[in-house]
Amino acid sequence: MGKSDVVAEKFWPLPRFLFLAQEASIKPWQPFFPFSARRGFQPQASPFNLIEAPQTSHRGEQKGTWMQSPCLPKRDLLLSAVLKRRLGPWCSPTGSPAPLSCETGCGEGSWILVCRLLVPTQVSLLSMEEDIDTRKINNSFLRDHSYATEADIISTVEFNHTGELLATGDKGGRVVIFQREQESKNQVHRRGEYNVYSTFQSHEPEFDYLKSLEIEEKINKIRWLPQQNAAYFLLSTNDKTVKLWKVSERDKRPEGYNLKDEEGRLRDPATITTLRVPVLRPMDLMVEATPRRVFANAHTYHINSISVNSDYETYMSADDLRINLWNFEITNQSFNIVDIKPANMEELTEVITAAEFHPHHCNTFVYSSSKGTIRLCDMRASALCDRHTKFFEEPEDPSNRSFFSEIISSISDVKFSHSGRYIMTRDYLTVKVWDLNMENRPIETYQVHDYLRSKLCSLYENDCIFDKFECVWNGSDSVIMTGSYNNFFRMFDRNTKRDVTLEASRENSKPRAILKPRKVCVGGKRRKDEISVDSLDFSKKILHTAWHPSENIIAVAATNNLYIFQDKVN
Repeated sequence: MGKSDVVAEKFWPLPRFLFLAQEASIKPWQPFFPFSARRGFQPQASPFNLIEAPQTSHRGEQKGTWMQSPCLPKRDLLLSAVLKRRLGPWCSPTGSPAPLSCETGCGEGSWILVCRLLVPTQVSLLSMEEDIDTRKINNSFLRDHSYATEADIISTVEFNHTGELLATGDKGGRVVIFQREQESKNQVHRRGEYNVYSTFQSHEPEFDYLKSLEIEEKINKIRWLPQQNAAYFLLSTNDKTVKLWKVSERDKRPEGYNLKDEEGRLRDPATITTLRVPVLRPMDLMVEATPRRVFANAHTYHINSISVNSDYETYMSADDLRINLWNFEITNQSFNIVDIKPANMEELTEVITAAEFHPHHCNTFVYSSSKGTIRLCDMRASALCDRHTKFFEEPEDPSNRSFFSEIISSISDVKFSHSGRYIMTRDYLTVKVWDLNMENRPIETYQVHDYLRSKLCSLYENDCIFDKFECVWNGSDSVIMTGSYNNFFRMFDRNTKRDVTLEASRENSKPRAILKPRKVCVGGKRRKDEISVDSLDFSKKILHTAWHPSENIIAVAATNNLYIFQDKVN
């Protein structure tokens, strides 16, 4: 028995995990692996080495022996391995939608398209360099996306604290910052439009030679720091490294050096006969992005969340099994505040999916897990917060138990309300609002796309069931927004208990166009303005959204398109 056979026997006992290499589809009786047969499963590998094993990059380059599904990001492999290993008997659940219209705030005809932007590709960047003023770029070149690639897909969206800037990160490791157009007397309606302000390469692809692991350049999260001076600061992270960036403007340049000539070359001191006083000369506006701090080598697994503390001196970064606390001034060390990694990885039952600091209390934070639970921790109680202060979990209804229960209950995003009183979580089918004073059940539950319950089998087959949807509050915590498939996104009014479904589509991308509510029909006779659930395009999905901190302006990312909508002003 070779070494590989010993590993296979340890992790995958053949009597329990019988696998047919030629099987083209998953059968109800077939044991489940992180990969199906058509994706090139290698039975001698450990399921928990997936995160460290060579993977297939998003460019389609095969690294090592694994063949990764293009629908399932490799950062989710540990999560999928845990969930698929713990699934119960096969069952096909059913459900039906309950679409409603909505009133003022998120209702019919209340949202209009301000502009549709594309993340600038490399070709677009050449056009930007030819423009004199980078703040007044003509967006015409952004509207042709015929050369958009996988690297141009937007992976995160975030407004800054004032809402004047909007940052997006993409799978190519770039950060594009949009600035809000200033209001003019001649064009008052342009106040809500955003133009490209700055573009820079935040992360580059790397390779860990010790682990034979390719580190993607994809931007997982962006978080802004409050503005303290004329410059802006933001955090960006890929799977392993967090960077602090400074974005500043420069419209003057110094001239008249004594020891340098006009081209910057050093002059011979013997030729200097007079002294000059350097002066500042006007120049074309230049927006510079410089890395001020690089926080690396602290995460074994993939970073899924970063959150800035309310003291603005520290922040935390969370991966699948650990959460680290950083000081902005210290890059060579961090403090581990949560560690759920078991001594034996075979005993692993859940992973960390998201984490966030309390907006007002610097000692409090929450993190969610793949089992649908939320833990509130207080750093004053213990340095290592493995023991939570509060534990939020909704008891499962046995009548709703199904084969996919554990997968769809996994929380993909967790957000504190601006007031700090409530927590919002997003799982695959619902958005839930929790009161910090009540742990046994959520106070509000909103069905996002309950009509997909009958489609969970096919969604599992194409790995869409592992999609991670984000959720956001509006500025007053009265409306919730989250994404869905077919480029739909949903809004829920907490006061009126009404909801609306809107679509971000290129077909409806005429500026100032009013968005019409969409409805999904499950069965029976379909009305003219409805779309059948069988006609939904699952390759078009709204995973990342953002809401202006004080106004009704939203940003919705659909592949490489960024849609900006605002509440209609009568």
